[in-house]
Amino acid sequence: MHEDDEVCLCFHVSLRKIRGYLQRENPKVASLISECLSAGTGCGWCVPFLKHLHAQHQAGSSIDLRISPEQYMKDRAAYRETKVRPPTEP
Repeated sequence: MHEDDEVCLCFHVSLRKIRGYLQRENPKVASLISECLSAGTGCGWCVPFLKHLHAQHQAGSSIDLRISPEQYMKDRAAYRETKVRPPTEP
């Protein structure tokens, strides 16, 4: 994903905003990312991705998602219809 691609599609929270929040606030648990413009509190699709980003931050790794924005949105659309997560999760 690119920095300005949205991770939380419900509340339009970009990867850039989440990276900034992680670096600035250094949350102890992934659920605190919800303080970043309500990320993860809508449909729930992005929660595993937020946890993945938090784990990368905690490990001192590069904070990134290895999925194209197009595939991410396609998988989320399928999830919203079926409530089944496709195998492209982090």
